[in-house]
Amino acid sequence: MTAHTSAALVLEDGRIFRGEPYGAVGHTLGEVVFSTGMTGYQETLTDPSYHRQIVVQTAPQIGNTGWNDEDDESARIWVAGYAVRDPARVPSNWRSRRSLDDELQRQGIVGISGLDTRTLTRHVREFGAMRGGIFSGHDIRSDEEMVDKVVASAGMVGADLAGDVTTAEPYVVPAVGEKRFTVAALDLGIKSNTPRMMAQRGIEVHVLPLSSSLDEVLSVNPDGVFLSNGPGDPATTDQQVELTRQVLDRKLPLFGICFGNQILGRALGRGTYKLRYGHRGINIPVIDAETGKVAITAQNHGFAVEGEPGERFDTDFGRAMVSHHCANDGSVEGLRLLDGPAFSVQYHPEAAAGPHDAAPLFDQFVDLMTETR
Repeated sequence: MTAHTSAALVLEDGRIFRGEPYGAVGHTLGEVVFSTGMTGYQETLTDPSYHRQIVVQTAPQIGNTGWNDEDDESARIWVAGYAVRDPARVPSNWRSRRSLDDELQRQGIVGISGLDTRTLTRHVREFGAMRGGIFSGHDIRSDEEMVDKVVASAGMVGADLAGDVTTAEPYVVPAVGEKRFTVAALDLGIKSNTPRMMAQRGIEVHVLPLSSSLDEVLSVNPDGVFLSNGPGDPATTDQQVELTRQVLDRKLPLFGICFGNQILGRALGRGTYKLRYGHRGINIPVIDAETGKVAITAQNHGFAVEGEPGERFDTDFGRAMVSHHCANDGSVEGLRLLDGPAFSVQYHPEAAAGPHDAAPLFDQFVDLMTETR
């Protein structure tokens, strides 16, 4: 790097990557993870599941299509920091309203560009996702001081973050066309495309804060309950696990995605654990245990449910199975209760920017509610 570089991405193991400031100047701390998506950076940045994470984009050029006002997955950018190799000099898209750099500055997101994201990604793959920090401008310190600051920061194991991203008040997303069902959706960090995809299927979605009680869930008279995606360690969700167990007791149809899959797993008596570097991208292959079919999926998770591909096991609510697993590493990607109306997947069937292989899971939820009416 040339002498005028003025930003650094610092890892807790002491490795330092130099670059240029991108977005806001200052410093930020978080877990350094990489995302392999070639498109959809706006959806990535506004996904609440990335709360307190510094996202490294493996695609070399980012920002080509600028920033628009339609593709946000929530009301703000949630990533703790952003690392890219080659930021687009000029955005070019008819929907673009401003550059990515401008939006990062506007929302105070500290980023870094011009660093070797390939080497950084290989490092994270080899040694695992770890704490890190981006420092730029006047916040650059000696290497030792920056490493010390990173090492003193909080890790992701035991991090209770869903409360930071949940809605403060319940709200309703009305059904498109004729209303067929009512769903109570527990907001652990829900993406805006999720209620939208349910609404397209005639579902009126009541989005509820994650602290909601069973009485509050039942007060909307739901035909089904939905557990959303979200950030943090699923081991911190005891209240939501207990709520899930109460829903399963009542045999209310239940569908969970991502964080929701981990909560259902815990409700069924399974443990969770931290993956070495997680699954983040829009091209991750998942195998359906019953059909053998492969779906290409969008994922964003650093934790997983304990279990083996195709495994069947007993729970307090009857028999269950590991319905899906990852073709890359065999980790659990879906659960199904065989003796009750509940299922979940670890990936994102609502994936904005694609792929859409898994979208029929919403139809399965509709079928489940139809059967149990």
